[in-house]
Amino acid sequence: MVSAANGALLVPHLPAGQARLDMVVACYAMFGASLLATLIILPQLWSRLVVHGVGAARMVPTLWIVLGPLGQSITAAHLLARSADGVLPEPYAAGAQMLAVLYGVPAMGFALLWLTLAAAITIRTARAGLPFSLTWWSFTFPVGTLVTGVSGLAARSGSAMLATLAVLLYGLLLASWAAVATRTARGARHGHLFLPPAAPR
Repeated sequence: MVSAANGALLVPHLPAGQARLDMVVACYAMFGASLLATLIILPQLWSRLVVHGVGAARMVPTLWIVLGPLGQSITAAHLLARSADGVLPEPYAAGAQMLAVLYGVPAMGFALLWLTLAAAITIRTARAGLPFSLTWWSFTFPVGTLVTGVSGLAARSGSAMLATLAVLLYGLLLASWAAVATRTARGARHGHLFLPPAAPR
C-alpha cells in the first residue's frame, strides 16, 4: 500500500503517455493486492483478540498497527485518484475520483472504530501497568497514515468536519511521537531498552 501511494506521487514526473498510464495501473494493482491481504488478515486478528484476549501487556501497542494499512489505503486511494486525472481515459478517471471518497469514507469509519477499540484496551492496560518497550512505536506510524488519509479526504471533499478530525489526529500523532521518542531516548541512554525481558521467577 505504501508502494501504491508513493508510485502515485511519481506519476507526474514520468514522461506523458504510456509510462504514466502503466504506473497508475501498476499502483492500482498494488493497492488491490494489499487491500485483499488486509481483508484476509484482519478477521484473523479479530478472532485471536476475541478468543485469546489481548495477551501480554507489552504487546498491546501492536493493536494500533491495524491502523497502518487502513490509513495508508485511504491515502493511496486519494493520491491515485489525483494522479489518474488526465492519465486514465474517461469514465475511469472520474471513477477514480469517486472511488477515493466512496472507499475512503467507509474505510475511515472502520479505522476510527479500531482506533477507539485500541485506545480503550491501551488505557485499560495502562491502568494495570503498561511497560515501555519498542512496541510503543506502534502508536506513531499507523496514526500517521490515518492523518494523511483523513487530510486527503478533507481536501477532496471540502468537509470542515474532516478537516477538524485531521487536526485532532495530527495532535494525537505529535503527542505520541513526543512521548515515545522521549521514552526511547531515555531507555537507550540507560542501556536497558535493548536488553531481553527478564525471565519470570
